[in-house]
Order: sequence, then C-alpha cells, then structure tokens
Amino acid sequence: MLTKTLKKLTLVGLCSASTLLSGIVSANTYPDRNIQMLVPFPPGGVADSVGRPFAHSLSSTLGRPVVIENRGGAGGAIGMAASANAKPDGYNTLFTLSSISIIPEADKVLERKPAYVLDQFKPIARITADPTVLVVGADAPWNTLEEFIAAAKKDPGAINYGSSGIYGTMHVPMEMLAQEADIQLSHIPFTGGGPAVTALLGKHVDALATGPATVIQHIKAGTLKPLAHWGTKPVSSMPEVKSLKELGYDAEFIQWSGMFVPAETPEHAVQALLDASRKASQDTELRKTLEAAGSPMDYLDGEEFNAYWQADAQRLANVIQKMGKVD
Repeated sequence: MLTKTLKKLTLVGLCSASTLLSGIVSANTYPDRNIQMLVPFPPGGVADSVGRPFAHSLSSTLGRPVVIENRGGAGGAIGMAASANAKPDGYNTLFTLSSISIIPEADKVLERKPAYVLDQFKPIARITADPTVLVVGADAPWNTLEEFIAAAKKDPGAINYGSSGIYGTMHVPMEMLAQEADIQLSHIPFTGGGPAVTALLGKHVDALATGPATVIQHIKAGTLKPLAHWGTKPVSSMPEVKSLKELGYDAEFIQWSGMFVPAETPEHAVQALLDASRKASQDTELRKTLEAAGSPMDYLDGEEFNAYWQADAQRLANVIQKMGKVD
C-alpha cells in the first residue's frame, strides 16, 4: 500500500514538474509561430489603416509575422465577439477602435444579450487617439458647419450620413451633434468605415464623421471637405478646421485605436506583446506613416492605457444611455 502511494505521489510530482517546465519553455519561446491580429472592420477604415502599419512594425519586433484578418459586420461586434471568445494563447490579438466600449452598452439599451463584455479583454496598448471629423463631398452645397445645420433645420431628415454601423464610432458622434444642434439627420449604416467613405465619394450619402486617417488623402485631393471636428485641440493634419466646441456645440468624441487580447492570455505573452508595442511606438517609420496618414501616434500602454480605457468606457456608456434606442 505504501509503495503504491509513493508511486502515485512520484507521478503527480513528475506531472507537476512537466507542466511547470512546459510553461517555462512556452514563455521562453513565445512567439514561435504567426500571430493573428483581428481587425473587426473591412479594409479602408481607421482600424485597418492604423492596424496594418502597426502590425508590420510588431512583426519586426517580435520576429514573427503579425497577420491581419479583417472580419467586419454589426459595427465591429462580430469580430470583437470572435476575439473575446478566441483561444487565449497569445496568438490571438485584436486591433480595434473605441467602439469596443460602445457595443456592450448599446446591447443593454436595446435589451438584447451582449455580444461580449469588456471583462473578456485585456488591454495592451493605445496607438492613436483622434477626434472624428465631419466631412462632406467637395461639391456639397455647405461650406461651413453653420450652413450644414441650417440646411438640416430647413428640411429635417433630408441630409443623410453614412457610418460603420449602428452605435459605431461614426454613428455616435453624428447623433451627439444632432442632439446638440437640435436637427434631424438620416442614418445609413454600412459594414465598416471603408465602405461608408466609398459611399460618400460615390455621392450615395451626404456626410459622415470619421477619423482623419481615412479621409485626409481625399481632402488633400479635393474630393472631400471638412466642416468641423469633435476634438478639444486642433487636428494636426487639418489645423484650420474648428472644433464643435469652438463653434458653440458641446459635443466631443475621440476615436482611438488600440490592441487587446482575450482576458485569460498568459502573462508572459501579454508582457511580450506590451514590450513589442512599446518598442514599435518608437519606430520612426511607423510614426512617419501614421503622421502622413493624418493619424499621429498617441501612445499609451499597460495600466495607463487601462485607466484611460475604463474612464472612456464610462463616459461613452453615459452617451449611449442618453441616446437611448436609435436606428
């Protein structure tokens, strides 16, 4: 009996040692294969235009390819839910926008089961933080925000705007403006920011609110024109454009981008990704690329990013509650 007990204890000890050794080896070799970075929007939007150069820089830092997968739909909810439930092994990452905080609150307002909850994610790093910009076609009849609002008041609902989806980062700021200016606009949701911009360029919608990175080239080319932005300081790529607050409307919306992983991701992988992100943030080429795209680096990581995210999520939850059920 004693011999059997000793054998059993020895086997348990060996298994424990094996498990511990496996963990050490895994930590020492991570990453040993490609890392997936899910972008929950179609190509062409802010998350994609920032996420791709960031993934390229991370690839160089980590020594393994960081592969972008676009999985759009439902304003980002489909991709973010998939990421929340992905295997937490360090090889599944998410690059998304501030809409990550909006969708669970919108689900509450709409009285439906949440696609995911924020506790399912662990934040790694914020890369950019830009105010959304109100843009219209170059040949639109409005050259100022005042003209845009006057036209909307004269013919309620006649002006429409595109977005990346209901309660997304292109929908919420427009609703904020509509409430603040006491106007009625017609909302046309698309599967992502890229398709919404394409619709504006094709004159299928009249306006939209988006990050500077997705429209700055079109503004420079003379095919789109900005009327205002939702920030608190000048937009570096278009310093002449005034903020809504400067124009008398108390509306603010920052469209930030950042990387997350599933909450149960091992700490060694989290730390490796954080270290790589911090190194990537110093990459001169990445900074130049983002600056040229109109979305300059605005980096935060670790606990600092987590604190920012929690505060921003609460602020956005209040905005969604105030909006209530909308179409």
